[in-house]
Amino acid sequence: MSKILKLVSTFLIVGVFATACAQDAKMAKKPMPAEKDIVATAVDAGQFNTLVAALKAAGLVETLQSPGPFTVFAPTDDAFAKLPAGTVENLLKPENKEKLVQVLTYHVVSGNVPASAVVGKMVDATSVEGSTIMINGMDGVMLNGSAKVVAADVMASNGVIHVIDTVILPPSK
Repeated sequence: MSKILKLVSTFLIVGVFATACAQDAKMAKKPMPAEKDIVATAVDAGQFNTLVAALKAAGLVETLQSPGPFTVFAPTDDAFAKLPAGTVENLLKPENKEKLVQVLTYHVVSGNVPASAVVGKMVDATSVEGSTIMINGMDGVMLNGSAKVVAADVMASNGVIHVIDTVILPPSK
């Protein structure tokens, strides 16, 4: 009788273990929610120092730490370096805060827009700034014909970041 109990116990343990492993496999397929907001994610990435400094100067850090969701087309430090000499320094001056806010909010769309929503399509998105961003998802993803999305779907707790290689500028009003 003891051998039968051991055999039954072994089958039960193996069954429970197999069920737990199967559940772990299902959980592994589900994307885990991001723990950090857009600003913290950008800071941790280490390639958005200029963007973060600009967000601070514009007073937009708290906004991008709020629940959102937001979609941010985030220019890298190299993207900011492509601007004409002195542009960033000039935008960071307190007297140019309004223009800085305009430029930065042009890189933000309200809502959570994954790359899969634009792949294979030509779409327009309205930025938080109010102007339209032309998105070409036909061959990779390009914004306004000049900025390439070089990394998509960087998830944050309050939205998604798409890394771009060029700063996009809103149309002059």
